[in-house]
Amino acid sequence: MKLSKPKLWTKNFIIVSAINFFLTVVFYLLIVIMGVYAVNEFHASTSQAGLVTGIFIIGALIGRLYIGRSIESIGRRKTLFIGIILFTLVTLLYFVNYGVNFLLFVRFLHGVTLGIASTATGTIVAQIIPATRKGEGIGYYSMSATLATAIGPFIGLYMSEHTSIQMIFSFCLALGIISFITAFFVHVPVLEASIERTEIKGFKLSSFIEPKAIPIAFITLVLAFCYSSVLSFINFYAREINLVQTASFFFLVYSLAVLASRPFTGRLLDVKGANYIMYPAFILFTAGMVLLSFAHNSITLLLAGVLIGLGFGNMQSCTQAIAIKLTPPHRMGLATSTFFIFLDAGLGFGPYLLGFIIPFASYSTLYAILGFVVLASTILYFFLHGNKEKAII
Repeated sequence: MKLSKPKLWTKNFIIVSAINFFLTVVFYLLIVIMGVYAVNEFHASTSQAGLVTGIFIIGALIGRLYIGRSIESIGRRKTLFIGIILFTLVTLLYFVNYGVNFLLFVRFLHGVTLGIASTATGTIVAQIIPATRKGEGIGYYSMSATLATAIGPFIGLYMSEHTSIQMIFSFCLALGIISFITAFFVHVPVLEASIERTEIKGFKLSSFIEPKAIPIAFITLVLAFCYSSVLSFINFYAREINLVQTASFFFLVYSLAVLASRPFTGRLLDVKGANYIMYPAFILFTAGMVLLSFAHNSITLLLAGVLIGLGFGNMQSCTQAIAIKLTPPHRMGLATSTFFIFLDAGLGFGPYLLGFIIPFASYSTLYAILGFVVLASTILYFFLHGNKEKAII
């Protein structure tokens, strides 16, 4: 007699994914308009405008670092409410106009609150997904963020053209309030073990970072570092090759590629193991970056977006699932925050470090170089995780 699969699409799973979607939409919505806002409203310099954009991610890093060690003692559901309430309250500060330094302070605080809230959602969803469907579940959950990467920038750019900045802030505030109301319907099962409260005390590295998640998180950092070049420089590159209008659809096709592939890659991860996803994804990501470096027409540019989506988009959910699978249940909070700390570090510091290369190389050359970095990191993956990978069936 064949046993039925444990249910994945529960009320809790859908609600937590929706909350993550709303919060991530705000993040990506604001990240595409804050630099321009700082220049237009406060006459900020280019470096200040870049900092206004990037300091949010630094705040998120610090928020994750703190909450990763505290989430079990505070409680997962309580941490979620704390994160969402603070996230919504800080959004109100955008309406206060005290200059660019105050805006930097607000952006940093907002990042901290997102770090707290998103670590809570990631930890809760990892707990409620059935063990035999962990890869599939994490894949579907991370689609909420993938959708936000396309919808957030689209809303931000559209609203910046058709309405005032106050309306944009009001919209972000509304999404925060919706997230808060939605969180009341989340039920988080209580963990039986009590050792988590004693195990995470002190100021050892393991109090802030989950050691078992570090190898795969480091792979994520390298991949995110390469992908950050796409996030940060695609518009500049599009101007250089006269494909600005096409570039506005780049992240849309990226997201569609991820959405189309996730149902298959998630199941494959659970049945066959991570290597069946990761090795092909390394090739696809590499091919996408190299193709991007040669893009001179719309079809090539959008095809590169599809390949990068199939590559990096699936790697992101796969590595998150690996980090959680390697970790005991009572340290899922630390594993989740560790994964996102490394991911955010790659995405946040990548553009700054790559900015030093731009004066000496074209965007085309940069993408080609990073494509080969992705390919070379296949070897790193093999030694850090791939040769130890076992399927969880």
